[in-house]
Amino acid sequence: MRRSNLAVTVLSITFGLLGFTQLAVAQSWPTKPIKLVVPYPPGGGTDVIARIVQEPLSQALGQQVIIDNRGGAGGSIGTDIVSKSAADGYTVLFTLSSHTINPAIYPKLAFDTEKDFLPVSLVASLPQILVANPDFPAKTVKEVIDLAKAKPDSIAYASVGNGSPGHLAGAMMAGAAGVSMTHIPYRGGGPAVTDVMAGQVPLLWVSIPAAANFIKAGKLRALAVSTVKRSPVFPDVPTMAELGFKDYEVDSWYAMFVPAKTPQPVIDTLYKATVKVLAEPAVKEKLLAQGAEAVGNTPAQLGAMVKSEIVKWKKVVKDAGIKVE
Repeated sequence: MRRSNLAVTVLSITFGLLGFTQLAVAQSWPTKPIKLVVPYPPGGGTDVIARIVQEPLSQALGQQVIIDNRGGAGGSIGTDIVSKSAADGYTVLFTLSSHTINPAIYPKLAFDTEKDFLPVSLVASLPQILVANPDFPAKTVKEVIDLAKAKPDSIAYASVGNGSPGHLAGAMMAGAAGVSMTHIPYRGGGPAVTDVMAGQVPLLWVSIPAAANFIKAGKLRALAVSTVKRSPVFPDVPTMAELGFKDYEVDSWYAMFVPAKTPQPVIDTLYKATVKVLAEPAVKEKLLAQGAEAVGNTPAQLGAMVKSEIVKWKKVVKDAGIKVE
């Protein structure tokens, strides 16, 4: 009985010390710059959104937030780097919704999307947009489909990488129309936009922030958006559903995650700072100018969304027969 009581006492002390340590971490964190890993190159939608919240988040946390672009493999390279980083809150993943698509596309990821990360907050959501080089002869989605039917596999579309929302948007478009199109994966939105403007690839499905300025400048032509509602930035651009693609919807979102085992008090501090930033009118306005809606949900809500989307996209990928080229 005495040994049992001693064991209980030791456990109580251990858990008490753990709680005290986590509290101390929360009270002191952050004490140095925080690295925000964006798993895509500069200039893409994820990078654009991250840079909108970067400075306000630095001010809210009282420490510099540094963006570290690590593009490649549909976001998997940068994501893997974060999964293997110290779980101390100083390395944060700022990623795209491909985070929940990649498990269905890449059967042998170097990390587990659910087990190796803890959710912080959903930052923003927005549509994918189909854009074309201004010299491309097809001026509408119908004309794109007609060209693809006339010359199977002759029409190519780019995306920010295999497993990206743009990849799925293009595959779903081709599948629904019964045509065969060639997917060209890039390392990010910046390089993809550059090549489409140069005429290297005629079409691109990409998040609005990566293309917005070029559409407004006439360097890209917008043909459709992937969400059920039109974008407030481009209200004249129709949705795919409006164009006859029933049940067509591909949302893009941006969210923050930290390595598994990061202390909950640190996550709570980062979450509160993020929500505070997303509530600022100036930040909301900048996001809206890019076609993005500020969100700021809780870690629990983001975690539930990740679980449901992994299931959803596995079914979509399987049903559509989407393969990594």
